[in-house]
Amino acid sequence: MIALRSAVFNAIFLFAMAVFPWVGLLLPRRLVRPFVAGWARWIIRCMAVICGMRLRVTGMENLPQGPAILASKHQSAFDTFVWLTLLPHPVYIMKQELLRLPGWGALARRFGSVGVDRAGGGAALKSMVRQSREFAERDGAQLVIFPEGTRTAPGERVTWQPGVAALASATGLPVVPVATDSGLLWGRRAFSKRPGTITLAILPPLPAGLPRATLMQRLENEVEEASARLIRGRATPCG
Repeated sequence: MIALRSAVFNAIFLFAMAVFPWVGLLLPRRLVRPFVAGWARWIIRCMAVICGMRLRVTGMENLPQGPAILASKHQSAFDTFVWLTLLPHPVYIMKQELLRLPGWGALARRFGSVGVDRAGGGAALKSMVRQSREFAERDGAQLVIFPEGTRTAPGERVTWQPGVAALASATGLPVVPVATDSGLLWGRRAFSKRPGTITLAILPPLPAGLPRATLMQRLENEVEEASARLIRGRATPCG
């Protein structure tokens, strides 16, 4: 039954990924954001109805009013769109190559996203910081960044990228750690979408003005430890 439900959901998800961006590109700019947020809510509803996969969010009270940096654990494709339903003005900081994807790349640029050229060195980092600061100052955006730089399996740890510390230093915005166990139900390379509840845990913001090394250490430790606690209370990762 899980295989059948997963096949139905995957077909719907892939169809939506192929068709919806072209519809969004036809809309006036003022309608793009509500359109994309509506798409994300619809996908989450399909997850619940078809796969029995639901969302639980804890710590919404830890989100500051106005601009902020949300530094999130990244285990699943689910993490990349859930914030569209939770934040008033999310701006994703993503790999530059994702902005080159047909349809979605153009829509992401129109919606408001910041691309990072991971091979671009210091110049790319400065460009990311400048664009992010403009979104925060001009639009009051909440900047969503995945410091691991890639999806990781539940329980896996990789070297965190320092861009989030540079962003915090340049903008002065509060950094909010976010833990999740999404990879237990929606694995990074798994066909199956398992029934259950994905937990997204928004942790208290880190104190402002921390030295970069201290910020990175505290951020990584708090996110990894909170994610591990979520995973320990759940089933075996699905890959």
